[in-house]
Amino acid sequence: MLCRLEEEEEMSLLELQQRVDCIITHVDEIMQQEIRPLLAVDIIEQLHRQFALLSGGRGQEGSPIITFPEFSGFNEVSDEDFINVVTYLTSIPSMDAASIGFIIILDRRKDKWNSAIASLARIAGSFPGNLQLVLVLKPSRFLQRAIADVSMRLHRDDFKLKIVMLNSLSDLHGYIDKGQLTCDLGGTLDYCHSQWIHHRTAIENFALTVKSTAQMLQQFGTDLAETELPNDVQCTKDLLITHTEKHDKLKDELKLAVKQGNTLLSCIKDQATKAESHILNPDEVENQTTVERLLAQLDETENAFEQFWSRHHLKLEQCLQLRHFEQDFKEVKVSLDGLSEALLGLSDTGDCVARVEQLLGELKTLEDKAQECLEKAQLQAQHGDQLIQSNHYAIDSIRPKCVELRRICDDFSNEAKKKRDVLTKSLEILKRIDEVNQWCESGVYLLASQAVDRCQTQEGAEAALQDIERYMKTAKEQQLSHLKELNNQYEVVLSELLKSKVQTALKTLNDVQEMFEKRHASLKKLSTKQTRPVQPVAPRPESSPKRPSPKIPHPTPPTSHRKTTDNSSTNRQPSDAELAKRKNIRKAKGGIKIEVMHEGGQGGSSHILMNNETEESLSNRRSHIMNELIETERLYVEELQSIIEGYAAALDDPELIYLIPPSLENKKEVLFGNLPEIYQFHQKIFLKELENSAEKPELVGTCFLKRKEELQIYEKYCQNKPRSEALWRQCGDSMFFQECQKRLDHKLSLDAYLLKPVQRITKYQLMLKEMLKCSKNPEGTAELEEAQATVLDIIKSVNDSMHQIAITGFEGSLNDLGKLLMQGSFNVWTDHKKGHSKVKDLARFKPMQRHLFLYHKMILFCKKREEMTDGHEKSPSYSFKHSLKMGSVGITENVKGDIKKFEIWYNGREEVYIIQAPSMDVKNTWVSEIRKVLTSQLEACREASQLHQKITENIYHAPMRNMRKTALRQSDSSSPETGYRRSDSGPNMRQKRDLG
Repeated sequence: MLCRLEEEEEMSLLELQQRVDCIITHVDEIMQQEIRPLLAVDIIEQLHRQFALLSGGRGQEGSPIITFPEFSGFNEVSDEDFINVVTYLTSIPSMDAASIGFIIILDRRKDKWNSAIASLARIAGSFPGNLQLVLVLKPSRFLQRAIADVSMRLHRDDFKLKIVMLNSLSDLHGYIDKGQLTCDLGGTLDYCHSQWIHHRTAIENFALTVKSTAQMLQQFGTDLAETELPNDVQCTKDLLITHTEKHDKLKDELKLAVKQGNTLLSCIKDQATKAESHILNPDEVENQTTVERLLAQLDETENAFEQFWSRHHLKLEQCLQLRHFEQDFKEVKVSLDGLSEALLGLSDTGDCVARVEQLLGELKTLEDKAQECLEKAQLQAQHGDQLIQSNHYAIDSIRPKCVELRRICDDFSNEAKKKRDVLTKSLEILKRIDEVNQWCESGVYLLASQAVDRCQTQEGAEAALQDIERYMKTAKEQQLSHLKELNNQYEVVLSELLKSKVQTALKTLNDVQEMFEKRHASLKKLSTKQTRPVQPVAPRPESSPKRPSPKIPHPTPPTSHRKTTDNSSTNRQPSDAELAKRKNIRKAKGGIKIEVMHEGGQGGSSHILMNNETEESLSNRRSHIMNELIETERLYVEELQSIIEGYAAALDDPELIYLIPPSLENKKEVLFGNLPEIYQFHQKIFLKELENSAEKPELVGTCFLKRKEELQIYEKYCQNKPRSEALWRQCGDSMFFQECQKRLDHKLSLDAYLLKPVQRITKYQLMLKEMLKCSKNPEGTAELEEAQATVLDIIKSVNDSMHQIAITGFEGSLNDLGKLLMQGSFNVWTDHKKGHSKVKDLARFKPMQRHLFLYHKMILFCKKREEMTDGHEKSPSYSFKHSLKMGSVGITENVKGDIKKFEIWYNGREEVYIIQAPSMDVKNTWVSEIRKVLTSQLEACREASQLHQKITENIYHAPMRNMRKTALRQSDSSSPETGYRRSDSGPNMRQKRDLG
């Protein structure tokens, strides 16, 4: 394919070169460079002197006429200038016209004969062309004319020219038609010498331009044809750009040449349209023909050039496509090779259930990881098919790569499928082996636990026989013999180790069943023996024997993977320990009745009768709430996934990039916040833990307590929510979001789904609250209460952080202030010792509206402002006004006159702030929280002091240590009831129940 493309390119180049050679030849013919190396521009001054001219007239046979008009300074013209002008004029007519021979008209009517004879001598001696006839207009004065007649008779043979002496213009008209003579010779030929010079200069300039352009095209074509194709993407790009720029430049040159030629052609044609009677002379017709021919050749050359360029450009573009394909192929193949190595390195044999499940998980992870690469490989192969269909020149190179990509993908998929099949079958076998081993162990334990002395009586033998029969029945119910069938079915794919484990398990099963059959036969004999009849006597209630019911013991299996089957657990009766445990539980609840009943026959069995109405109803409610929690959690995870895959990932989709509004570019994190982090947490961790708690709804509180720290991610999401909403208001109505919503088939727009995390965190506390209402058992209640408090604390932290981010004007970092404990709006009065008395009085009676933020290290006083955001709802902001370091703060709990007030004072009451809370609950909460902060700071101070004391005791002598211990005891004896103060960074706290 490449050879064919190169052949077409070579043919196009050959055609272009032929066109260019034709132009150059034509231009050389026009310029006649081998005859006349001069151009009009080279002798422009001599031409303007007008001592000789080519008017365009023709003789009777078509001979070109060169006129030497009357020129007083003719003898002063240098020989070089004379030869240049005459040579130039004789080279202008066509070769056919020049071969006929030139006619010279020498006008010397106003001159002397000496001058005329000198002119004839110069013409005869240096005229370069074929001279047919010389017509001389003799001097008009009588004496000069007589001299001319005599002189010519004497010297005619000296000139070797055909010379005709003319006395007047009428004589001239006998030789030359008036239409071929200019007006100064009595003719009608329209001739302007300056215009003639202008046309000649323009024609020659145009011819040179055409030749230069043609040569550039020829050189460019040669360079392109000799260019070797690069082997990498960047060099190919650079070459394509370079060649395109050169092509565009040459294209512009062609357009300029064509424009120049059209302008010149219009000027020549305009000359003929000035007068209806004007007819172009042969020279003018030849000029027009020359320009038209050059323009036609330019057009043909341009077409040939474009044809050549299109083929060359196609070759470069296909080369670039090939280099991209090869580069992507290498990247994909490296990834596929790595995945294939990882797959080959993954074992397909495991010696236990946990190991096989782990291998299946690793295989699933590897397949998920490989999915993107496999899809990329398939797309790459499809791209190669498209290149082949488009007749790419490198089909022989592309097709094998497409085949190889598909082969690698198929090999990986088949190998993964094979390993998954082997591991799945191995897992099924191992689970069956575990069930068999568990049944065998429990069976052996049952046989060992049957007391021999109890089996000596008919009653005991029958009870033991029933236990044996029940347990043997469970073997059929559990289909333990199915293990042998599975082994026969999967034998081809099983490893030798697994086959050995199967054989061992089957042998153990056979041995235990044989033991059961022998025990069954023995007990059958004992139970059929006739014993002496006993007279039944009803015992007294207080002394009636209570024999525990027969039961099948279920010991704790020694292996970690042992499971108790449902069938065996449903058939057995509760043990005494279990009955006692249940009884204690029900006694603790207080509202449940416990009744012990005795069955007749084989000694009876005890069981529990409960008040099913209350307990069953509560259990159903708990199950219903738990199911709702799990189902809504699954739906929540699915909605988060649809947001991330349908909207966030779509921002990187090349098909939708043209729909993305400019205001959304590089704003993905602003719009979605840490939503991917929330999704990962719920999808991988929290949902699974909730599902694991489905059977015990009352223990769901531990899920929330265990993930208390992870749930703090909602605080970051809610802090970003205002920025996200502002961005949504700017671009929410764009076509991008409409297209995404249409693809997802969502009834609601994205902003509704971005509210889901905020709604979800509040939903948790409602469900925990409902779960608490129907949880009467002590088990799990404390965890539920703590979990509800945890979620409420998270909601409070989220709410507080939403207010915190609206603080403006604070110099410094809020992160340095510790955790935000409380925030709220209060009325505040100030009473400062250093303030002016009038200011103090005014401050006491006029409260300030302040929003307080309590941190571990500082209290901030801010002024709340309501601001409109883009014409939407009001958004609060908090302008920072003042701050107090907690290390220098004291508190007075009660203020006289208003139970909702309390005092915060600073630096020994230099600054006093009277705070009025909106309610007593708010006040008590704030006072309690401030007291905790101050107390914790005091304890930290004491611990630091004690640590310092221990260090100094190791340095100083005993007397010094005793003195420091005494000082420390005195310091610790300070009572918080009277207030305490810490120097430097310690807190000052003062508590008063009444003020005044």
